[in-house]
Amino acid sequence: MAVLAINNLSKSFKNHRVLDGITLTIDSPGIWALVGPNGVGKTTFLNILTNLSPADSGSVKLVGKSNKDYKVFKDVSFLQDNTVLFDYLTGYDHLKYVCDVHKLPSKRIQEVVQYVGMERYTKKTVGDYSLGMKQHLLLAMAIINEPKLLLLDEPLNGLDPTSAILMRKILGQLADKGTTIILSSHNLAEVDRVTKQILFLKDGKLLEEHMDSYEKVYYHIAVQDKPSVASLLTAKAFDFMETDKGFKVLLGSQDFQSLLDLLHQSGAYVKDLQKEITGSEKRYEELFEVGMV
Repeated sequence: MAVLAINNLSKSFKNHRVLDGITLTIDSPGIWALVGPNGVGKTTFLNILTNLSPADSGSVKLVGKSNKDYKVFKDVSFLQDNTVLFDYLTGYDHLKYVCDVHKLPSKRIQEVVQYVGMERYTKKTVGDYSLGMKQHLLLAMAIINEPKLLLLDEPLNGLDPTSAILMRKILGQLADKGTTIILSSHNLAEVDRVTKQILFLKDGKLLEEHMDSYEKVYYHIAVQDKPSVASLLTAKAFDFMETDKGFKVLLGSQDFQSLLDLLHQSGAYVKDLQKEITGSEKRYEELFEVGMV
């Protein structure tokens, strides 16, 4: 049974075709990122998958059932933006309502509250929540029924570093436990941190690609003695550029151990070393012709 089965899905607004005969099947757990410029139709696509908006033609099946069958939401959740929240209700009120709809025991509220780390403000009214707190509540509401398919519209938007790290960790754990996740995002750096499986939405078409062939690994190195390190990087034919605190080194044919050996050989004091992985940005630039005249 496919977790998600889309067949010839189309949608137009007046003379603008947003979705053009999309066909897609996903039958395994994992994380897929839905990527495209603002206004390309990512939210429309998710709304149609969950039958919040009608398609002009085509069909959608979620976990083996038509998306028009409301019972499908026993195993499917859709995390929308925070406009679905009520400022005058508490976080607990929202979670209690979802539990009641799914006929889940109240103990599930405490379990999910602890899991997403919102114990401190569960009883506060949502009008007093920060953006990050609202995102935590939306996630808690979306996973309280332990869905097999989880759809998320910009879940990483506006999160502080601590919240973003927590969100990535939770999404990874859910995928490892068997949940299929599709998340829309325009934050390509965050996309590269959570998945290599990308669904690019362009000109109404959905392009499913894996980022292995586009992935690049960089190391940001902060050092005290830049001239000696620069000389060795050049001598060993590393691809690098100078930064304020040191260097940004691209690992190509060389491996990480070679870079460590070189740093040790230089005798330079390494103050910091951070890894950066890119992949979706390069492919995005090619597909959407970013910076091209």
